[in-house]
Amino acid sequence: METVYLLIVGFLLLLAVFDLFVGVSNDAVNFLNSAIGAKVANYRTVLFIASGGVLLGALMSAGMMDVARHGIMNPVNYTFHEVMVIFLAVMVTDVIVLDIFNTLGLPTSTTVSLVFELLGGTFILALLKMNTDASLAFSDLLNTDKALSVIIAIFVSVAIAFFFGILVQYITRIIFTFNYKKRLKYTIALFGGISFTCLSYFIFIKGMSKSPFIGAGAKEWIEGNTPMLMTGIFIVSTIVMEFLHLLKFNIFRFVVLMGTFALAMAFAGNDLVNFIGVPMAGLDAYQTWHASGVASPDNFLMTSLQESAKTPILYLMMAGGVMIFAMMTSKKAQHVVKTSVDLSRQDEGDEIFGSSKAARSLIRAVQDGGSTVSRFIPGRVAAWLETRFNKEEAIVEEGAAFDVIRAAVNLVLSAMLIIFGTNYKLPLSTTYVTFMVAMGTSLADRAWSRESAVFRVTGVISVIGGWFITAGVAFATAAIVCLAMYFGGIVAMIAFMALVIFLLYRSNVKYKKKSSRESKDDVFRIMMRSRDPEIVWDLLHKHVSRTQSFVIRFSKDQFNGILDGFIDENLKTLRKSQTELKEEQEMISKFRRKEFLAMRRIPQNIAIERNTWFHLGSNSNQQFIYCLKRMLDPIKTHVDNNFNPIPKLYRDEFEPIRRTINELMRETEEMISTGRYGLYDETLDRAEHCKEELSVIRKRQLDRMQQAHNPDNYNVSLIYLNILQESQEFLSIMRHHLRAARKFLEPVHPEMADLEQ
Repeated sequence: METVYLLIVGFLLLLAVFDLFVGVSNDAVNFLNSAIGAKVANYRTVLFIASGGVLLGALMSAGMMDVARHGIMNPVNYTFHEVMVIFLAVMVTDVIVLDIFNTLGLPTSTTVSLVFELLGGTFILALLKMNTDASLAFSDLLNTDKALSVIIAIFVSVAIAFFFGILVQYITRIIFTFNYKKRLKYTIALFGGISFTCLSYFIFIKGMSKSPFIGAGAKEWIEGNTPMLMTGIFIVSTIVMEFLHLLKFNIFRFVVLMGTFALAMAFAGNDLVNFIGVPMAGLDAYQTWHASGVASPDNFLMTSLQESAKTPILYLMMAGGVMIFAMMTSKKAQHVVKTSVDLSRQDEGDEIFGSSKAARSLIRAVQDGGSTVSRFIPGRVAAWLETRFNKEEAIVEEGAAFDVIRAAVNLVLSAMLIIFGTNYKLPLSTTYVTFMVAMGTSLADRAWSRESAVFRVTGVISVIGGWFITAGVAFATAAIVCLAMYFGGIVAMIAFMALVIFLLYRSNVKYKKKSSRESKDDVFRIMMRSRDPEIVWDLLHKHVSRTQSFVIRFSKDQFNGILDGFIDENLKTLRKSQTELKEEQEMISKFRRKEFLAMRRIPQNIAIERNTWFHLGSNSNQQFIYCLKRMLDPIKTHVDNNFNPIPKLYRDEFEPIRRTINELMRETEEMISTGRYGLYDETLDRAEHCKEELSVIRKRQLDRMQQAHNPDNYNVSLIYLNILQESQEFLSIMRHHLRAARKFLEPVHPEMADLEQ
């Protein structure tokens, strides 16, 4: 029996390492995106500073481990076996929930997962124990007051972070404006002093004063002289900031990097419990039971977990090392431009979320409220405020998503809120706080225009909704898993451990396949961040060429796939084509919006000349899909109903036309992809001739249908007639597409470039 529990503890520790890797891979963006998004330093420098914060935060996180031990459950009334069931159920559920949400592409939070998994597992066992022992009450088994405060802290932090994000960024922007370099003479020292003082208070005074490395006397002196210390730090740091500014040192960059350190420290200190808190508690429980000498795990109560955690420094250092290694090596962690950056960026771009009724209603209500408030603001005040928010004067680094002012506010404010919660042992969600602060600051910065607001609000609602779903799924799943383990005993526990191993393997395989298929559209990102119209035009030229040549190749393959599915009566092939056409239609619409946004950034004279051909080419991309869908839908219905197959006469008659269409599409794709249009006129002439041949065959087919006496072939005759009609349309679209591509993608004449200069 002891061997089985030792195996469970070892499994919990392995899952802790897995959680550290996955958690950091998913959450590293929370403290990296502002520094890298604002381009304040190169990637290695930011990682080095963040690594120092992570290591220090890990060493300071010992107090947070109590949340897993007795923050939710009241362990004095649980036996060793029951505690191990809860802990194993929590870790198993964590992997299951993570796998489900990653598969569905929904946002999740490690903090919410941990709290609600502990709550779900403890709740279901509390019900079982109360059923067998009437003397027990909920308050004896579940730490209801603490659990409620933790839950409230998590969800209230969403509103608090968003509100303070708006307020602080609005005030900061009024002071500095977007053209902040003109207004740094005195304000920058004050801003730097306040930022340094706030971070120092929460990092060094509130954070490190609770460290086991600092003696009791030093702690008492710090607590007793905090006001004096803060005043001194503010005065000295303000003077130093002014001196550094006079030496042409960028104070905002310093604040952003210091904020990155602080937020990384807050992340490690606050979130480390989410990754290793439960396994460490499980290890401590096993060691206590093993040392007690009590043979039966069902008779040994876990009173020891009521004491504060004494996590060895070595374990904390190892955990910090794993987090740093994951942050340095994980491809997910390196991909820092995540949902929060897309929703908070200053420039326009592709919106990854659609529109929702809730977002439309909310925006309409805000606009109505804003109009009402604006009536009471004096005209001069309103005009002055407008001058402070002139985005045309924004100073943004080349390729950055927003300026250093917003990055500084994001980091400093997020770090303050998270470390505040950590010091009061409230596991605030790092994801919640950083995301909502970023949304608040972007809203205050007017980054959400009327054209993009509905999409970004939809995104925020989707992310927040995902967090609430996480809570419900984690609670219910942990309760079910815990129940199964409780009644299934050791067999069920081992079965769930095997399930977790399988899920981890499957997720890893799926992620590798997804990564190999996924193409990162870095070209578009560079286009939207570049301020050089000539560079944008060069990149747009390549982007459009790549898109149009791919659509030609894709359309040719789908054309053949649909015909083969019809001839072979292969319903699976036709269903696959239907799915791929739907996905490609969405992708084409997405690319069209991207390219249209880039068109607004190219030289004006080129845009005027090429605009018509750009839209004609984009329309042709979409028309290919519509044409293929009109061909596919009746064919799929025909094959699905097991109607008569296509006669050999029709196949033989159409085969030469099919070969010609394939050859024309191949030539068209080659011309667009290479930019050499030597066969341009010949291809257009051959396409027109092929259309005429199709007209002759169409008339022949109509005559056949008129003279036919066998009604059994009526349906397949209609299908063949539809194929002939859509093939004609397919060739017409190809001709328009080729013409538009040549006109849009041809080189710019030298006189046009001279005119632009």
